[in-house]
Amino acid sequence: MARKTLVFGNGLGMALDQQHFSLERALEDVWNHPRHILDDQKTLVGRCVDNSGEAPQGEAQLDTLHVVVAACNMLNKIGDEDVHWLSAEGQEFPTAVAKYIHRVASNLHLYDGALPNTFLDPLFDFIRETKSNIATLNYDRLLYGALIDAGFMNGGYRGYLVDGMIDGGFGAETLERRYGNNFGYYLHLHGSPLFYDDRRGAARKMTRDMLTMNSAEISNHIVLTHVIHKRSVIGASEVLSTYWDYLHDCCHEAEEIIVFGYSGGDVHLNDVLAAYARTAAIRVVEWSGAGTRLQRETFWEQILRTEHFDLVREANVLDFTDW
Repeated sequence: MARKTLVFGNGLGMALDQQHFSLERALEDVWNHPRHILDDQKTLVGRCVDNSGEAPQGEAQLDTLHVVVAACNMLNKIGDEDVHWLSAEGQEFPTAVAKYIHRVASNLHLYDGALPNTFLDPLFDFIRETKSNIATLNYDRLLYGALIDAGFMNGGYRGYLVDGMIDGGFGAETLERRYGNNFGYYLHLHGSPLFYDDRRGAARKMTRDMLTMNSAEISNHIVLTHVIHKRSVIGASEVLSTYWDYLHDCCHEAEEIIVFGYSGGDVHLNDVLAAYARTAAIRVVEWSGAGTRLQRETFWEQILRTEHFDLVREANVLDFTDW
């Protein structure tokens, strides 16, 4: 059976636990926790969010925050020890925001529930048979953890799936298929709270049991911002930009691209999907409550820029098994 590329959105988690995997809930819970973001930092973030002192309600409210962080980072680069453009608070502001974003992603990641075996078993059988590629947009460990526990990430380059995070750190070369290896890719397109930079600047991945809500390591490899800034966040991270480069390779080699539980709100991803919808079959698997079939077909025609795709609607996307 030919290799496919499977793209998973947040609908995977929402089908299992809608409350926990709500981004708005995670933003609010971390915001209201006394240790995750200090009061003075919360005040500064709040001014950028313009939400009357309340937690951000979603990525759309993080627009100004991203611009301010970028400005602070630029001024930090051209300052010196004697005279600086920014106050001490301003110099630390990007770190405070990175910490907040990391805690939000960690909150979503740290979930003890599991995907049902009725969903996982057919998917696992399919991956074993085809070594298909997987790309995820969410920060949780639902699918990633299940694949690790089932041994799909074992065996290094002779295993089923590789994400490039090896003992020596991440690099674009760590994803290359060499010496006849034919593994599939696991691409964390929006990053992971497990990723961190060591003292030498090498990107590494902590084990799942190392991550807590109080972890000292803060990931700079997480995409959580207004949609218009996502490309710049991705471009600033070697890890993320490499994953997105390889997404093109994954789509190019795929007989079919299955888009699962994705709302269609990421312009960057939509451009990639539309580019390969001309050469690969496209199947969209989504929750039937998103709208009528006609509404959703019209929506996806605009996203994919073609009418040649299959739309699969499920009352619960976790009932889907036809990979």
